[in-house]
Amino acid sequence: MTGLQRRISGTDHDAPHPGPLPDRRYAALAGGPPKGRLPDVAGWTARQIGASAALKTDLGRFGPDGRTLCEPRSGDPLRFD
Repeated sequence: MTGLQRRISGTDHDAPHPGPLPDRRYAALAGGPPKGRLPDVAGWTARQIGASAALKTDLGRFGPDGRTLCEPRSGDPLRFD
């Protein structure tokens, strides 16, 4: 994957360090336009990780400033579809 795809959700595409940081916990978006983005789930409870989430996205069918509805993959709660 390219650096753009592996950036943390919510960071700018031209951020100096858009990738994962060693002291944080991330999920992986596995489908749709934000595929490969890494939402920071540090501090989320197991219940929050196991629920659907509407995440902000700058990539989408209708342009920037949208939301993408993600659900944890069965058997892999840190991979969202």
